[in-house]
Amino acid sequence: MEYATRDTLTADLRRLGLGDGAVVVVHSAYRSLGFVVGGPQAVVEALLGVAGTLVVPTHTSENTDPASWGNPPVPSSMWEAIRHEAPGFDVGRTPASRWMGVLAELVRNWPGALRSDHPQVSFAAVGARAAEIVGDHARADGLGERSPIGAVYRLDGRILLLGCGYESNTSLHLAESRIAAAPRHVTGSSIRGRDGRARWETWSEVAVDASDFGLLGEAFEKTGAVSVGAVGSATARLMSQREVVDFAGDWIPRHRAGWS
Repeated sequence: MEYATRDTLTADLRRLGLGDGAVVVVHSAYRSLGFVVGGPQAVVEALLGVAGTLVVPTHTSENTDPASWGNPPVPSSMWEAIRHEAPGFDVGRTPASRWMGVLAELVRNWPGALRSDHPQVSFAAVGARAAEIVGDHARADGLGERSPIGAVYRLDGRILLLGCGYESNTSLHLAESRIAAAPRHVTGSSIRGRDGRARWETWSEVAVDASDFGLLGEAFEKTGAVSVGAVGSATARLMSQREVVDFAGDWIPRHRAGWS
């Protein structure tokens, strides 16, 4: 039976091109790694042993406007109850959505981890640049310049797709936010205030769309800018965040109706 350990994962990451001190945003599908001695903890320790700062999405998709839910939808008769009875996002208590994966939730709870305070699209970070990355997260610019992925762009960070595809590459939404013709919508979340009470708040933001990110990723890989290799049993992709975001900023307006 094949298996991976913290040391073999570390070697795989270095072979892929992840270097000491790097700022890296990790999107992962833990099961794709195969059997790992030590489980998710060993994976996070391997990542932290190579990267200078580890960043993961800790989004809370359940804390969005129920009127927009489609997987599954809920009856309109329930919308107001959901908006007003939800406990409210709390940066310390609210877990990441299960869709974020076991590694993201483990990093959120890691000693020294910091989390941004966005009620829908928060990020957690561990390492030397963590405070700089998660400290400023604007409500109406959740995946734009004033977000953790905007901070990673300014720091010339990396993206690691660990057993998952480009549809998980949240940084591509930064490119969307920069397009003047991008459609916008109003969304909302339940947010817990300092008084302990939850309040429903709304704001306008770019209506992001990941449906064509797979095609975008295929086109980007043809440039030769992606390092592809095995990490454990998973296929991993390592790339410059800045390069793929800049590429997406050019690709999206040319391939989406109404975005140019």
